[in-house]
Parts: sequence; structure tokens; C-alpha cells
Amino acid sequence: MAGFELSEEYQDLSDTVRDFADTVVAPVSAKHDEEHSFPYGVVKQMAEMGLFGLPFPEEFGGMGGDYFALALALEQLGRVDQSVAITLEAGVSLGAMPIYRFGTDAQKQEWLPMLASGQALAGFGLTEPEAGSDAGGTKTTARRETVGDKTDWVINGNKEFITNSGTDITRLVTVTAVTGQKDRGDGTVQKEISTILVPTDTRGFKAEKPYNKVGWNASDTHPLTLKDVRVPEENLLGAEGRGYANFLSILDEGRIAIAALAAGAAQGCVDLSVKYAKERSAFGHQIGKYQAISFKIARMEARAHTARLAYYDAAFRMLAGKPFKTQAAIAKMVAGEAAMDNARDATQVFGGYGFINEFTVARHYRDSKILEVGEGTTEVQLMLIARELGL
Repeated sequence: MAGFELSEEYQDLSDTVRDFADTVVAPVSAKHDEEHSFPYGVVKQMAEMGLFGLPFPEEFGGMGGDYFALALALEQLGRVDQSVAITLEAGVSLGAMPIYRFGTDAQKQEWLPMLASGQALAGFGLTEPEAGSDAGGTKTTARRETVGDKTDWVINGNKEFITNSGTDITRLVTVTAVTGQKDRGDGTVQKEISTILVPTDTRGFKAEKPYNKVGWNASDTHPLTLKDVRVPEENLLGAEGRGYANFLSILDEGRIAIAALAAGAAQGCVDLSVKYAKERSAFGHQIGKYQAISFKIARMEARAHTARLAYYDAAFRMLAGKPFKTQAAIAKMVAGEAAMDNARDATQVFGGYGFINEFTVARHYRDSKILEVGEGTTEVQLMLIARELGL
């Protein structure tokens, strides 16, 4: 039976990012959270470390690693700052990965080097005001328009909750749009959804005022407006009409990344609680000596451990070329719930201090809820798992 012990290369990467998270990210996390400010300095150092290029080949400016390497980095960052972790996750799995998976050679040469280097960020515009989990409800449209010998896509619509879409270094957002329809054969029609690359300096593209969120306050998230946005016909990403299907495959991979982030958040709550339980005394004893506290923290450790094994399993299946959709859904659900449950329990361990925003457990409490919603709600994961069971 194969074990889950990390190779020396993976372990060195994990240790390096862990040290970076503890010494560089953690000291400024509370400041950026309170100010709702994007951590440009931290992102710049992450770029210099090569984190944005971890899963991409060296020919495109990447580090020549794989998706599991990215997951390990996300776990360590997620321990101390989920905003920083999601900036990396979205920049790679949602921003750059669709281009790597489905782009033409010209698109890869144009965009991947700057995205893999971290010099620029990209977002993915999928969600809309009336199309969240049901992405098939997309209303944004793109139509071809030819003027002279030049054919453009003309895009109109709105997007919601788009990460990395409005920073000073955001250069691209890939958007889903309805480009046609086809007959289902039963008297109804089905929308054909395509994905199109939209540089953020294109006329008619606008990142609206950022959201005032409950958590992930140092992460960049905006609604987008696209009004008569014109981009060249060759900005189509992947085959026409395959945009939705292609993005579903991107989401399968992304769930592993989110699970890794969530496992890190769950572990971060354990680590903080253990430390506090050894320092805090009540009624003449360290509070960790009381079963009410020690058992609570033991359950937290069990959740974090389970979450980690779940995403390891999904990642190893993916890298081995085996089906992993169900395992990714399980990992995302288990890890997201572990992060939220551990954040709640850590807040209880800390008592009143756990309700003070300057304490990391309070930030985890606010941050972790979105892990049960973003990139596929818990209900969507249950639907996918049940479908695999034939239900």
C-alpha cells in the first residue's frame, strides 16, 4: 500500500514556503486585512520565489513542477493568510491554467511568461448575477463583427465575484460568453458557451468598486462590466462552444488547490490553539490540561489530517492520469468543512480573544466560510459525489 510521505523535493518546497509564510506573510497579514489592502509586496516576493510558475514548463517561464507542488505551497500559505493563498490559487489555476490547457501556441507565448513569472495576474470571469453554481445560466454574449478584413468578438454582459480582476498588475480576464445555440433534438435549444481572452485595458472593460467582504479582505475581488468590448477573433480560448465544458475541467483541478488551501487553514487553527492552550491558564492549570480543551483540539487535528490526505489522494490520481473528479469533490468538501469547523473551535478555545480581529483565529473564522462556497459550493460537491454513485 502506497504511503503519503513527501519526497525530498516536495518536502523542501513545503518547508521553504512554510518559512516564507511565517516570516514574511504572517507579520503583515493583520494590517492588510484591516486596511482591505492588496499585499503587493508579498505578491512580488512570491513571484520572485517562482510560486506563480510552479506547475508550468520552463519553456513558458515556469518552474517545471506540477499541480501537487502548487497545492503544497497553498497549504502552507493558507495556514497564516487565506487572502494571500487565494491570490496565488486564482492567479495560477483560474488565471493562467486555462491558457496552458486550452490556448494556442501564440496565446501561450504571449501570456504565460508574464503570468508564470508573477509580473502580471489574470482572472476568470465565469460567475454572473444570475449564474453561479448554474453556470449554464450565463447571459453575457459575444458576437462576431467584421469590419473590412478584421473580425472581432463584441462582448456585452456582467460578471460577479471575480478574483484578481482589478489589481494594478491585472492584465487579463478570461470571460465565458454565449456565442451561439444548438438544437438539443427535443424541441429545445442549448446555449453554446465559449471562453474569450479580454485584456483589461480593452475599451468597455471595467472592474467596478471592490466588494466589502466578510473575509479574504486582502484578496482582490470585483464585479465586472463589459460594454461593447471588442477583442480580435483569435482571442477565442479553446474550441468555440467548448468554453463551459473546458472550464468544468479547470474547476476539477482547482478543487484540489482549494482543498489544499483549506487544509492549511484547518492546520493553522490547530497550531494556534495548541500554542494558546499551553500558554493560557485558568483555575490554576494550563487550559490544555482540561479534557474540554484537549479533546476539542484533538478533533481539530483529526480534521486537518483527514483534509490533507483527501487532497493528496486527489492530486496523486490527477498526476497519474487517473480519474479524479469525485476525489477532488470529496477533498474540496471535506477540507472546506474542516477549515470552517476548526476556525469555530479555535475561536472557542481562545475565548474572548478569538473574537478580536487582530488574532489570526478571528481572521480564519471570517475567511473560512467562503471555502464552503467558492469554486463550487458544498452542495455542488455532494451532487457530484452522489452522481458518481449512480444516484
